[in-house]
Amino acid sequence: MIEDMLRTPSAVRDAERYTAHNYHPLPVVISSAEGAWLTDVDGRRYLDCLAGYSALNFGHRHPALIRAAHEQLDRLTLTSRAFIHDQFADFCRELAALCGKDLVLPMNTGAEAVETGIKVARKWGYQVKKVAAGQANIVVADGNFHGRTTTIVSFSTDADARADFGPYTPGFTVVPYGDLAALEAAIDENTVAVLLEPIQGEQGVVLPPEGYLPGVRRACTDRNVLFIADEIQSGLGRTGRTFACDHEGVVPDMYLLGKALGGGIVPVSAVAADADVLGVLRPGQHGSTFGGNPLACAVGTEVVRLLATGEFQRRSAELGERLRAGLEGLLGGGLVAVRVRGLWAGVDIDPALMTGRQACERLMDRGVLVKDTHGSTIRLAPPLVITDDEIDHAVAQLAAVLAG
Repeated sequence: MIEDMLRTPSAVRDAERYTAHNYHPLPVVISSAEGAWLTDVDGRRYLDCLAGYSALNFGHRHPALIRAAHEQLDRLTLTSRAFIHDQFADFCRELAALCGKDLVLPMNTGAEAVETGIKVARKWGYQVKKVAAGQANIVVADGNFHGRTTTIVSFSTDADARADFGPYTPGFTVVPYGDLAALEAAIDENTVAVLLEPIQGEQGVVLPPEGYLPGVRRACTDRNVLFIADEIQSGLGRTGRTFACDHEGVVPDMYLLGKALGGGIVPVSAVAADADVLGVLRPGQHGSTFGGNPLACAVGTEVVRLLATGEFQRRSAELGERLRAGLEGLLGGGLVAVRVRGLWAGVDIDPALMTGRQACERLMDRGVLVKDTHGSTIRLAPPLVITDDEIDHAVAQLAAVLAG
């Protein structure tokens, strides 16, 4: 039988047998990739319309990023922050310039960047704002997704992410996303920061109401509170601008970055802020063995240089309009809502037709990979190197799935 000759079924069974079930992946086993395309162990090709949750903004194996990684692998991969290596200053200087900030603190994962931002905000609150010891609080939004550490899930409103992981870390106030009045009311004399995703990705690419982010910026300025923008998924070209905050001309006090910063090669994250914020840290108060390592810095610097050209932001904006037009053409034909910002889309399927998971499985069968979230919602986040024809192909396959 043909199935007996395929490698995928046994690889899926082994993955199920030997790994903790903290994910529910589609039954596809990838062995190679290039640009916007993936190939599985049986030679079938798929159009990648997830891009590693934005970690692959520049596509799979972008030549400039692979070259930077190879060159660094031949010289030096890891030292320790007890020393300075020759890639460190370039990465920090060029990323700070891209962000318009004085300083950068490199870490590894997005969750580490968020944890770093929380620690810095609290220390700033005690040292600069003079909040009473142990009283600092941070205002966050419901529907948030900032990571999965015990501190971060303490202020999650997603039962799957939070349940049974208590006791929970105090010091957070949750308000409805997009409700400026509720956010302003939640800020008190002990509030040190407002932590928000400018666009809520995990929630289904939920866009902020017009004027919301500028209102948050004003409230933070007026009340002497730090505005922390979690741009780990939304930043670095994904939405058609360098940062999602740029769409409304908003500059936060602190950027949290990750995913695309590692070019799909190594985990790289960072916090970027001015010296009056990040400058509160002193030696020994925060760190990471692998944070800012030579390989990460070499790749991260090349990522920043790609973004500095503006090419990928332009591609995301222009191709995003094509994606929007295609998806909006399916409204009433199986889709009940479409939200698009650049090459990032959340689409709600009529739940009477199918669940999001079923849609993803049927798209997989048609050679397109996407991810579901929250019932009948699916997300599309293709690499920024995708072409017009490939976008049209993805939309056509979704139309075929919806048509049954």
